[in-house]
Amino acid sequence: MDVRDYYQILGVPRTASAAEIKKAFRKLARESHPDKRPGDRAAEQRFKDVNEANEVLSDPDKRAKYDRFGRDWEAYARAGAGAAASRTGGAGGDPFGPGGPFEGYASVGGAGGGNVRYEFHTTGGTAGFSDFFRMMFGGSAPGARAGGTRAGGGAFRAGSASGAGSVEDILTGMGVDRGSGRATGGAGRSGRGAAAGSVHGGVLPAVEATAEISLEEAFHGTSRIVEVSGKRLEIQIPRGVDTGSRVRLSGKGPDGRDLIVVIHLNPHGVFTRRGADLEREVPVTLREALLGGEVTVRTLKGRVLLTLPPGTQNGKTFRLTGQGMPRLKGGDPGDLYVRIHVILPTHLSDEAKEAAVRFLDLARQPDPRA
Repeated sequence: MDVRDYYQILGVPRTASAAEIKKAFRKLARESHPDKRPGDRAAEQRFKDVNEANEVLSDPDKRAKYDRFGRDWEAYARAGAGAAASRTGGAGGDPFGPGGPFEGYASVGGAGGGNVRYEFHTTGGTAGFSDFFRMMFGGSAPGARAGGTRAGGGAFRAGSASGAGSVEDILTGMGVDRGSGRATGGAGRSGRGAAAGSVHGGVLPAVEATAEISLEEAFHGTSRIVEVSGKRLEIQIPRGVDTGSRVRLSGKGPDGRDLIVVIHLNPHGVFTRRGADLEREVPVTLREALLGGEVTVRTLKGRVLLTLPPGTQNGKTFRLTGQGMPRLKGGDPGDLYVRIHVILPTHLSDEAKEAAVRFLDLARQPDPRA
């Protein structure tokens, strides 16, 4: 399960503007700069992570690739460059060499081509794998269709599309039997002779599907029903997942492939998530802000009482420790930050206006703009 996320590192949503990303980066870079925390290795690593995230998200082209391919965006970018070079006769004509379309995809065997085994190394799911082959050979590619619901409700389906250009068809055309992984007589790397081959021993890349969940489900944990090749599987989604978290089901996909369920967290009407922390706004009356008092605040755990001191300003933020999200890998939960929003009374009667004037004359508030 891979939860590393550049957006999460900078603490910004995936819809953040370039200005928001720049602002977040500058703030975090100042906080974790090694000069401010000499000898703090955690801060040093944090500084490196923040710079890495900013380098990608501040570049529109890199960000677009990252949004599409995730952490493997650089590998797919190189594959695309290699494909262009191969089509124009570049990279020395070696499709498996540096810059070639199969860089990172090893062809193992002698130069004679009599004993060739194809290994396709991929850390992503079928979507990225398919994009690569579609880029190389054209045609449609396998993908995962997904729609989500809770256990007991509907289902979402994951599977590979068939037809021209699918992974299976391409491998068959290369001489690899889609069932056994053995050669069917296609040419090897040198283009001569039959080949005995396998794709990781006959195991094809994983299939991906997307599960949309609510913030409450991410807080408490939930389950989903997945329909794969006519079979319905119930998967457990652990507490603390976030957008981009991946749940792997080994061997449960079509043809015995792994099935990877990628989590997408839907926006919430009250809470905003920043990593393990949550933010929300709480409206209070003028009386509560001026004189202080206890205000009920709803959290994802339940209701808590927040004590406001007299003279609480509009926009003041209070931190409720441990009232945020659980952490996927364990540890203390995040915090909840409550921002105060003072609601002024309206439609004052003449008597109320006169009383307000007397009160404000007594309060003698200085000009805040002076």
